Amino acid sequence: MPEPTHKHTAAQALPGPSPGLRDRGAQALRAENLRLREELLRLAREAEKNEAIFRRFHDLELALLNAGSLPDLLRLMVQGTREILGLDQVTLILHDPRQEIRGLLQGDTLPLRVPPGVRLTDSALPSEIADGPRPLPWLGPYRNGHAELFTPGKRLGSVALLPLVAQGSLVGSLNLASSDRSRYTERHARDFHVRLASIASLCLQNALNRERLLLSSHTDLLTRWYNRRYLDLRLPQEVARALRYREPLCCLMLDLDHFKQINDRYGHPAGDAVLREVAGRIQRQLRSSDLRVRYGGEEFVVFLIRTTEQDALGVAERIRRGVAETPIQLQEGQLLQVTLSGGIAELEPGGRSADPAALGAAMLHRADAALYQAKTAGRDRIVRHSQS
Repeated sequence: MPEPTHKHTAAQALPGPSPGLRDRGAQALRAENLRLREELLRLAREAEKNEAIFRRFHDLELALLNAGSLPDLLRLMVQGTREILGLDQVTLILHDPRQEIRGLLQGDTLPLRVPPGVRLTDSALPSEIADGPRPLPWLGPYRNGHAELFTPGKRLGSVALLPLVAQGSLVGSLNLASSDRSRYTERHARDFHVRLASIASLCLQNALNRERLLLSSHTDLLTRWYNRRYLDLRLPQEVARALRYREPLCCLMLDLDHFKQINDRYGHPAGDAVLREVAGRIQRQLRSSDLRVRYGGEEFVVFLIRTTEQDALGVAERIRRGVAETPIQLQEGQLLQVTLSGGIAELEPGGRSADPAALGAAMLHRADAALYQAKTAGRDRIVRHSQS
């Protein structure tokens, strides 16, 4: 009888995995799942952090774009950046070699409106800002060379230096600092800071252009002095300030003698040249805080801040001599002997309800009356209203 045969499948032929091997595989799978879960959580936290950073930068950018004036913008660039980004210190350095920004900031108020943390410099920008082939933000640890960019005080750990570029030229730097050494590194949100530097530069340029346009509407094109339209805005403010702080304020009204004869004999271009030269000579005797206005034609008005009538007389006499003692040379070579007359009036205090505009107008009227006395007394002289 034939022996029975037995058929075995491959599965029946191979032994199954041991329990230990199955446990190690399950552990590896759980470990991988845990790693992936932790990586997802890390990415989620990173995304939330980036979203928060984006929102802060977005809020800051909107604030800069909505700034109403140059002083407001500069204040936001320093104070707003510090508060919105949660920094220990923020400074703004602007290169102002011709003092144009100072002039624009002074505007219609005194003293000069430079917000805290803003520095205007005539000299070259610090090397930490100006060095390098391209003006790109620099992020990293605080160094000794950064000291000139920040105000002394809290210990700083890391900084971000944002160059400001206008019309292709480096005009300054917005400097951010934190006491946290890990706050700013080479990899820390560089794109956000590049964008912030670009928007801050654009806002600065737009604000400067707005101020220039506003100034041009208030400026006499021939002499570059303020015009009467500006005087109508500024004088009540100066009077109110003088009354508030109980400080003297004097008005000096000046008028070129026989100016019509210059125009009639030499022509209006020669007359314009004389006006420009006389305006320059007057200005050299004034302080930057004094308010100077081309009142009309050959008349100039100067408001001497914190100056008594007696002190104003000394200023006026220096101006008169500075005009009379040196002839003015015209383009054709002629030398003109020019003189001027002046009248001085001091601000008179009013009652508690006095209108600053009315007090300013009355002071102007008294200075004009004193000028008339100088003219009738023979010209080339200064008369105080209290003596007229």
